[in-house]
Amino acid sequence: MCQSEARRGPELGAAAKWLHFPQLALRRRLGQLSCMSRPALKLRSWPLTVLYYLLPFGALRPLSRVGWRPVSRVALYKSVPTRLLSRAWGRLNQVELPHWLRRPVYSLYIWTFGVNMKEAAVEDLHHYRNLSEFFRRKLKPQARPVCGLHSVISPSDGKILNFGQVKNCEVEQVKGVTYSLESFLGPRTSTDDLSFPPAPPCGSFRNQLVTREGNELYHCVIYLAPGDYHCFHSPTDWTVSHRRHFPGSLMSVNPGMARWIKELFCHNERVVLTGDWKHGFFSLTAVGATNVGSIRIYFDRDLHTNSPRYSKGSYNDFSFVTHTNKEGIPMRKGEHLGEFNLGSTIVLIFEAPKDFNFKLKAGQKIRFGEALGSL
Repeated sequence: MCQSEARRGPELGAAAKWLHFPQLALRRRLGQLSCMSRPALKLRSWPLTVLYYLLPFGALRPLSRVGWRPVSRVALYKSVPTRLLSRAWGRLNQVELPHWLRRPVYSLYIWTFGVNMKEAAVEDLHHYRNLSEFFRRKLKPQARPVCGLHSVISPSDGKILNFGQVKNCEVEQVKGVTYSLESFLGPRTSTDDLSFPPAPPCGSFRNQLVTREGNELYHCVIYLAPGDYHCFHSPTDWTVSHRRHFPGSLMSVNPGMARWIKELFCHNERVVLTGDWKHGFFSLTAVGATNVGSIRIYFDRDLHTNSPRYSKGSYNDFSFVTHTNKEGIPMRKGEHLGEFNLGSTIVLIFEAPKDFNFKLKAGQKIRFGEALGSL
């Protein structure tokens, strides 16, 4: 028996060497990959990662045994060129549809997202020449009565993701997932096209926003679904003095994604309007999302969102206070303010006395003109 084992020894050794050869080759190949630059490495590993998450469980497990690790789902999603895809989608939306094709295309969208066309100013689907016009459809004047009893109303249709008092200079994008207030709004100094400086201590930044003793900071997050009315309005009587545009990613902002990616709103492209209302500081931020590269502010013709000339990690400021207009742009409650292409998110951050009360429930559907809160 020992002799037979001895005779088979060289054969087993050769077989083992042959069996281990692919593993050694893979290790050598992975070692070469690790020497690549980071962009090249991502380019090589990205297809394997896609297969890892699409193929049946364990199909690519042998690769992980020799040192390869899949990119995390979050990193994989962040690597998708959402800005470029959104620009392409915007071009597609502006293509004029043949008259005979408009009704079936818009009817499919209406059925998919539950659009109520009875509220539209123009119900005839043939009126809308392209998808962009259909997304930005206006409502009948009586469809959204503006609440006059409460000082702050909803600026748009949507779903209430979160609301309440700002604590520890952090804001909740959804329950349990927060982001830094300063990362979201940017520093109070107005500098053009500069990277973010180091954040000051929390208390000092809050003190820059709260202008009156005894007041607190409040926030409210409203998510606009694809089937919602896509225009947004002034939530109160206030004066807009400053606009800050953050070029950034255009990741989806639906509640599921907001739970998945920390500081999602700080990564995405957004337009921050700041000013004052009767109780002090007030801001409205329009956050872009996938296929929502276009954020339009009606009184700001210089604003161009999702433009390749702006790079991520920077911001550009514009002041509406001039020598001839020392106050800014006055806005009345309910007045037209801007619009999205498709759907996205509105974030309100404002100063108010401690007895300010929201008239909301987390997760509820709300329509433009309905009450958000009051004193």
